[in-house]
Amino acid sequence: MHSPQSRAERKAQRATRRQLDGLVVNIELTLVSIIQGVALSVLSENSRAPVGDLRFDQWPYVANGLLVILLFWSRSMTHTLTLIRWPLEFRHNFFYIACTLIEAITFTDLTDPLRWYALNGVFAAVVWLLFLADLRLIRQRQAEAVGPAEEELYGIVLRDQHRNILWLVPGMALFNFFAVFCIDLWPETMIRGFGHIAFALFQTVTLVGYLLYVIRFYGRLAPIVLRANLEESTE
Repeated sequence: MHSPQSRAERKAQRATRRQLDGLVVNIELTLVSIIQGVALSVLSENSRAPVGDLRFDQWPYVANGLLVILLFWSRSMTHTLTLIRWPLEFRHNFFYIACTLIEAITFTDLTDPLRWYALNGVFAAVVWLLFLADLRLIRQRQAEAVGPAEEELYGIVLRDQHRNILWLVPGMALFNFFAVFCIDLWPETMIRGFGHIAFALFQTVTLVGYLLYVIRFYGRLAPIVLRANLEESTE
């Protein structure tokens, strides 16, 4: 049987941990929103000419840039609300900043398809490294789980992480590098013949599909996150 003093100490430790967890989550949410806001401002600035001049061949790239921002933000929100706790993960946030830098550079010129797909390929490669780096964080959360709801939550998150590492993100990277190969090999057809639009429209479809997957994934996690937090608060 635990003494009243030890119970009071554990209660104080849990209260302090929850305060620190809340602080780190607020930092993470603020960081993600600010950096994706920067990416959106760059995209907005460089979308005025294509949209205003009715350059319809460039409109898919404007839409795809917006989809990339929505995807990065929504995945980051899901990650934050399920995994982020004290202490602050610097490496994880450095990857976020690096990804946003590549996004911003990509959005500075929507008129060059070769450059667009090359930079999107690099972006996908860095996101893949981010997913790999976050495996350690997921396993750490699994080790800290205090009940079945948390174990279920982190099991689902880990399977999703493996799915992204093995299939989804590599598929996106390969698509972008394949587009670079085709545009470089057949510039007359791809650029002057507007063949690159087929790649852009296919990218739109895949990004919309992935965004719907992320939304459904969060909807599946939300009730489990609630149960996991209830378990932890009553532990």
